[in-house]
Amino acid sequence: MPKGVSLDLIRIEMLNVGVQYVWLDVLCLRQRGGPREDLRAEEWKLDVPIIGAIYDEADVVYYLSGLGLPLTLKEGDLESDRCWFRRAWTEQEVGQSRTIAGDTPDGPLHTKPIDDAGNYEDKILTKFHRQLDSAKTIHGLWRAIRDAGSDINQPTYYESQSLEDAWTALVNEMSTSYRARLLFTYPEPGTGCKKWRPSWKQAMEKPLPSVLWDKKHEVQRDDDDWCEGDWIERGFVRGLAVGGEEAIDRCGELIVENAHGISYAFPILASHQYPIPEDTYTLLSDNLLPLGQYWAVGRRLSNKMFEKMSVFEITDFDERKRLDKLDLSAWSHSILA
Repeated sequence: MPKGVSLDLIRIEMLNVGVQYVWLDVLCLRQRGGPREDLRAEEWKLDVPIIGAIYDEADVVYYLSGLGLPLTLKEGDLESDRCWFRRAWTEQEVGQSRTIAGDTPDGPLHTKPIDDAGNYEDKILTKFHRQLDSAKTIHGLWRAIRDAGSDINQPTYYESQSLEDAWTALVNEMSTSYRARLLFTYPEPGTGCKKWRPSWKQAMEKPLPSVLWDKKHEVQRDDDDWCEGDWIERGFVRGLAVGGEEAIDRCGELIVENAHGISYAFPILASHQYPIPEDTYTLLSDNLLPLGQYWAVGRRLSNKMFEKMSVFEITDFDERKRLDKLDLSAWSHSILA
């Protein structure tokens, strides 16, 4: 406990934010280099997922600058290994309900930018807010991971694993709904071992789009990753070949021919800036009826697997019903590359 801090003042602040009980966290991880190093490695395999599961449902109050201390920011904080930005617990202990204690009206959270580029009155505040935005992006991913898993199916932690291998193990254990979200909303093909979902590096560098996701969407897994849904063998996509400004939706068109050679056009939308060259693609939709809003754009490989290239949406409900009634798609069991 920091010197000069009053437990009475901490108690008052806790009562003000609605805390009724305080419990001592005895789940601190054994650290490297201490006694019983052999036990540490084994304990981490189990303790890391357990701690996350406990904090997931807890109402957590955070003192980021030290127990009972106001949130402050000074030169060198953001580079320090003890800074909360650089500590694993910042994400590990993020749950559904969280309160920042020690926040004051004149604190760094309440400063305003001085221009449209997001610069602040000094470099340290600019860096603070940019890292804060980055943390929000990562938290969005963590929120999906937390919702996707449970204390039963979270994979064992192996510290010798690479980040990509650990990410793959985690995705393999995610709920089928959040695996589908990676397929149908992440705008780029994967650069790791799978094309249908982002690599760890991609997930860290570009946020998962924020959507109202229906948990009826599913990407299953046995020996392969697969999903069932509507399939258009040949659809011509145009109007999305050039990226635009961030946060600006792009509008394009999907053209599909029926068995008699009659062409039908449907408005489509890309809420991302990843280019989709004007071409004919194989299209895979979610399995909700009428035909889904979210579509993966790709190719059918020689081994019949589906290789994702990007995504778009058909946002107009009436257009989705029209596509359904025209019988331009077929139901498919698709193995994902």
